Amino acid sequence: MFSRYRKSASSAPRKTAGAQPTAATPAAAAPAAAPVTSLRKPPQKAPAGAQPMDKERKRKERLGEIKIELHRALLDNLNLAALDTASEADLRAEISAIAGELLQEKGIVLNREDRAQLTQELYDEVKGLGPLETLLKDETISDILVNGPHQIFVERFGKLEMSDVTFKDERHLLRIIDKIVSAVGRRVDESNPYVDARLADGSRFNAMVPPIAVDGSLVSIRKFKKDKLGIDDLVRFGAFSEEMAAYLQAAVATRLNIVVSGGTGSGKTTTLNALSSFIDNSERILTIEDTAELQLQQVHVGRMETRPPNVEGKGEVTARDCIKNALRMRPDRIIVGETRGEEVIDMLQAMNTGHDGSMTTIHANNARDAISRLENMVAMAGIEMPLKAVRNQIASAVNVIVQASRLQDGSRRMTSITEITGMEGEVISMQEVFRFQRVGLTADNKIIGHFTATGVRSNFSERFRLWGFDLPATIYDPVAAE
Repeated sequence: MFSRYRKSASSAPRKTAGAQPTAATPAAAAPAAAPVTSLRKPPQKAPAGAQPMDKERKRKERLGEIKIELHRALLDNLNLAALDTASEADLRAEISAIAGELLQEKGIVLNREDRAQLTQELYDEVKGLGPLETLLKDETISDILVNGPHQIFVERFGKLEMSDVTFKDERHLLRIIDKIVSAVGRRVDESNPYVDARLADGSRFNAMVPPIAVDGSLVSIRKFKKDKLGIDDLVRFGAFSEEMAAYLQAAVATRLNIVVSGGTGSGKTTTLNALSSFIDNSERILTIEDTAELQLQQVHVGRMETRPPNVEGKGEVTARDCIKNALRMRPDRIIVGETRGEEVIDMLQAMNTGHDGSMTTIHANNARDAISRLENMVAMAGIEMPLKAVRNQIASAVNVIVQASRLQDGSRRMTSITEITGMEGEVISMQEVFRFQRVGLTADNKIIGHFTATGVRSNFSERFRLWGFDLPATIYDPVAAE
């Protein structure tokens, strides 16, 4: 059909026999025991793993076996050197033709749906990321977590669930990992068993391979959101209240320095993206990230990304290097995707030397912990400073700490907005302005609560007024539970 994509000779693929699944024998019932009053809640009965019907499972296993055979045959038949110049339509047609010939040769009959699915999976193996392609295209999935070749979990709407997608074996998984990291000039092997990379669509990728990963390679993919969530979206989803949005708009527009703190997967980057929408279009913004995720919509944005060392251990560009250079590039604001090390001292210096309105994220469980984390990171930088001097630096640099949290029901909420008001002796003083007040839990484990002000008037109210954001005093009134 498209002979330029085929080799001159093809070898017959080997036939593999699939193992037939066996049904599990149910455990024998335990003898009846005397009733005992327990204060514990009964464990949830829903299993963590996916349990497709036997018929569907057998169908997928059969298709998997056929796909493995055909993939071997494709590698023997396709001219891999010509694939880079082949159009998607031509390549799909060629794969479909080769697959059809091999199926007919082996006497395998598939319906139209199975044949289309098989062609798509073969295309993904040749040009894409194999089994991961289906999960990457699913818009409802936010995270993909691979624990070895036969166990892939996904996160949907804040909850983890096991996918029925698997790799054939560890070699198959390693081949896909190598395909990803080699595309961005990285490598992963026994001597360098972990790697950070970015997929073509911007998704964050991390992998760790044996022998460090004991039961098979570990892969984590944080999918890149093509449609960024704005403030209105987050208010509608219940991430925070309209009053909190009005306060944050005033805080960003009046160039307060803001730190967004929270745990892993709590929505720090999403919150930072949303806050950046309040920055005026006339300002020059420089962003510094390990993996470029921020999606700023302003006109004047300069984006920087750190770089790890190469195979010889040279060529590393750290966040601190980027911040130092950014200070020479006449920024109005500096936004650091995440502060996690010695770059904190340069970030604090920037906030204290005319770059008001700068923002960053850090890992912390609450506002007071965020301050402690900043102190620890300054110590990690190896700079000998008295603790009081460090705290004075932090108190004068950081104005607002926004706490983002992922709650037990999977929802992500802005649980606290805290202002730093200065120093009292050797302690940094702060006041909480807004918080999420938890009330209880529903029968299906959904958290009941509401956003409320604490009754404390903002320390920056006069600054807001002078900048044209005269917020009504009622937004600071506590809200009673409904």
